[in-house]
Amino acid sequence: MRKPILAGNWKMNKTRDEAIHFALSVEPKLPKEGVEAVICAPAIILRDLVKRCEVIHVGAQNMNENVSGAYTGEISPVMLKDTKVEYVILGHSERRAYYNETDEKINQKIVRAFEYDLKPIVCVGEVLAEREANKTNDVLKTQVTNAFKGVEIANPDNIVIAYEPVWAIGTGKSATSAQAEEACKYIRDLLAGIYGEDVAQKIRILYGGSVNTKNIAELMSMPNIDGGLVGGASLKEDDYITLCNACAK
Repeated sequence: MRKPILAGNWKMNKTRDEAIHFALSVEPKLPKEGVEAVICAPAIILRDLVKRCEVIHVGAQNMNENVSGAYTGEISPVMLKDTKVEYVILGHSERRAYYNETDEKINQKIVRAFEYDLKPIVCVGEVLAEREANKTNDVLKTQVTNAFKGVEIANPDNIVIAYEPVWAIGTGKSATSAQAEEACKYIRDLLAGIYGEDVAQKIRILYGGSVNTKNIAELMSMPNIDGGLVGGASLKEDDYITLCNACAK
């Protein structure tokens, strides 16, 4: 049975003090089992969260595919490993759109993350024009196939995929549970084609895109949705607790 994940992506929000207050306030109220609570925070406050979090699993929002070098402003997998974070988001639509990250670059990052025992949360998803043109599956096939080209998965528990339809991120417009399930099922079928059915059934697939306390229960009722990658709602203490409880099995 796949253990659900509720991963909060704080994006460029929260100061050090705000992050620490959040962690100390939320941790005692989280479910003790049945869900993996994750917070992916800005790099500058990762170490502070790691020091203080016992229930919450801490993750980064991005990393460079290189180990070191002249890459001003970047964060290397070595640095993340040294900080003792567990997860790292790769290929988020904002990274793809604003910083021109390609499937090939994301592939390199996945390989590097595994080398340093980091667990990637790999984001895939279509824009509105692609959805309206009935090209969702084509986009997902390209992104998944290219991202995992040549990638060996020794432990399916160490890889997470997040289906995030770009048109639903931060817009308040969420995919229906049926749309989300259809896409997540298709992703699982793609993984089965690459790694075999046994591995594909063990990989956790999340839905992300205006996930909130009102729609999380219905999304979690879908057989191929194993949790959520949540933006805005994860910034609020009460909402994060509610979302984690809804994901707990």
